[in-house]
Amino acid sequence: MSSAPKLKTVKAVKTNPEIQMQDASLDIWDKKYRLKDKEDQPVDLDIDATYARVAKALSDVESKAKRAEWSEKFVWALKHGAIPAGRIISNAGAQAYKPATSTINCTVSGIVPDSMQGILERNLEAGLTLKAGCGIGYEFSTLRPKGAYVSGAGAYTSGPLSFMDIYDKMCFTVSSAGGRRGAQMATFDVSHPDVFDFVRAKREDGRLRQFNLSLLITEEFIEAVRADDSWDLTFPISAKEIEGGLDLKADNVVWKPFPTTENYISNDEGLVACRIYETIRAQKLWNAIMSSTYDYAEPGFILIDQVNKNNNNWFCEDIRATNPCGEQPLPPYGSCLLGSVNLTKFVRNPFTADAFFDWDEYAEVVEVFTRMLDNVVEINGLPLDGQRKEIEYKRRHGMGFLGLGSTITMLCMKYGEQDSLEFTERVARDMAVSGLKAGLDLAREKGPAPIMEDEFEVTAAMLFKQPDLAKDGIKVGDKLKGKVLLAKYSRYMQNIATVAPELMESLIEEGCRFSHHSSIAPTGTISLSLANNVSNGIEPSFAHHYSRNVIREGKSLKRR
Repeated sequence: MSSAPKLKTVKAVKTNPEIQMQDASLDIWDKKYRLKDKEDQPVDLDIDATYARVAKALSDVESKAKRAEWSEKFVWALKHGAIPAGRIISNAGAQAYKPATSTINCTVSGIVPDSMQGILERNLEAGLTLKAGCGIGYEFSTLRPKGAYVSGAGAYTSGPLSFMDIYDKMCFTVSSAGGRRGAQMATFDVSHPDVFDFVRAKREDGRLRQFNLSLLITEEFIEAVRADDSWDLTFPISAKEIEGGLDLKADNVVWKPFPTTENYISNDEGLVACRIYETIRAQKLWNAIMSSTYDYAEPGFILIDQVNKNNNNWFCEDIRATNPCGEQPLPPYGSCLLGSVNLTKFVRNPFTADAFFDWDEYAEVVEVFTRMLDNVVEINGLPLDGQRKEIEYKRRHGMGFLGLGSTITMLCMKYGEQDSLEFTERVARDMAVSGLKAGLDLAREKGPAPIMEDEFEVTAAMLFKQPDLAKDGIKVGDKLKGKVLLAKYSRYMQNIATVAPELMESLIEEGCRFSHHSSIAPTGTISLSLANNVSNGIEPSFAHHYSRNVIREGKSLKRR
């Protein structure tokens, strides 16, 4: 990597004038994150009081002798660019005023079963999750297609989208109790027979407005589009269909992976027998997706094969859904905390020829912030047993950064040019390495995440997913600890090993405090509020002057 001038940290620092918080930023902090009592009177007197509340709540997790020290360090980090996600800022230390809320932004539902009872049970769980302030994602392509026969009811099903309407209304009802909108993500397999209905769903006025929609796009589908091949729309064959005489050797039966084998016919490789409902041109579906995306910016794309290939927990998870904004692919009942670092806080001598980025302080903030986020696991407040077990077992983190576009401008670079790309690469790399170093230190001090010490039996599927296992002489039936499968054989960690090989060796030997560390969130609200209106996430500033809608209970205001 070239040594671009903006990467140096040796220049003299000029005192930067403190920029006052903008009115809109203070307004959003007041309405969304400031703790108030039941009479709507402020408990947090100012933003510093909000920081103190959060720091105390997270430092109280430490041993009694260390609490004061870490509370002080956490406040320092909060004032130097560490911004926990909204649920942490809003709910940490607020149990006396709102005891049923969570500090976790991201969750994914358990698998939605293809039964009336299962669908409604997941809807109940989702309602409890949204009530706690969490966002939630689901995969709905586990539900049989419209027009399929339901033997128990002696009728034909109305299909997955009609049940999504139920979840949509539930989310609207739960979120209408306060100023925060409920957040949901619906994912859908690109080979489901109702995929065209899913793609076009938002063309219907007012439908599914409490959802973001994303298609699970496979490499096989992309190859079919490129080759202008046909594409099969399929769904699993039920045991009842077999009893009715359906022939598994028929031409309209294929064997495919599916999120669950329960009540379906599966083979020794775990593949499920599926019936081909229709065969179409792949490009016909592609064109429908492109048209809808152009007109309505939905559905989004999730390259699901890549997600699973690059998942640190590749050996024990099959991911089919994400949190509402898509930055956190999660397994069933998966949960992840979030936080972002405000990069503008580390620019010295901004807008001058002597501008530079303070890499040392950046690394220090990341390390302290990592401990802060790890402590969130202990006060997660998640409403469901499955969610709590998942986050306590794997201790997933989701630290990212915001203000990249503003920072690049402050460093007198142009967004997208070579020096800005080098800068961005180092920001991401240093965050990952500093965070994993902190994860190693925390594992030594407090113990690694439980998944690290558990043993996992190697399967044929694992050897197929990660050929390096076989290269190392590992066979089906062998047992390896989670820390080895994660730190040595996950593709993400293998990339980290190219820049920090000794760190990876230590993680293989000792494990890490968490299974995941980095995740880039959109950060729309915290960028505007606590970060004082810097650019969102990793995006450029789209305009220096603009108007936006500010949500209030029962009304919407436009602010410039």
